[in-house]
Amino acid sequence: MSAPEASRVRSFLQHAVEAIQRVANYTSGLNEAGFLADAMVQDAVIRNIEVMGEAARNVERHDPEFARLHPDIPWKDVYAMRNRVSHGYFTVDLSIVWQAIQRDIPLLGAQLQRLLDDLSAAEGH
Repeated sequence: MSAPEASRVRSFLQHAVEAIQRVANYTSGLNEAGFLADAMVQDAVIRNIEVMGEAARNVERHDPEFARLHPDIPWKDVYAMRNRVSHGYFTVDLSIVWQAIQRDIPLLGAQLQRLLDDLSAAEGH
């Protein structure tokens, strides 16, 4: 991967990791009932799921080889989730969003952070 491609991929990955950290911060201390009762937290989480999805899509668009080399990252699923919450408006199933917050998003964050660490190590940072 060329230096500009690596820089661009790193930027997309960083955006996704930052969005994941925000979701964790917004939902810290909440249980599902608390999440379902707080429209502002729901909106904040949904916005950050959109950021994650756009970042995943941008990795695939701008460096498809990188995405292909990391099939353990569910690039298409992250983008599909973004589309569901972005276009679902008032029909978003918030219980599914909560499940993703609890199970999928933290795993994705760990995976993406490892990729960022690997990119940094490969560049000697």
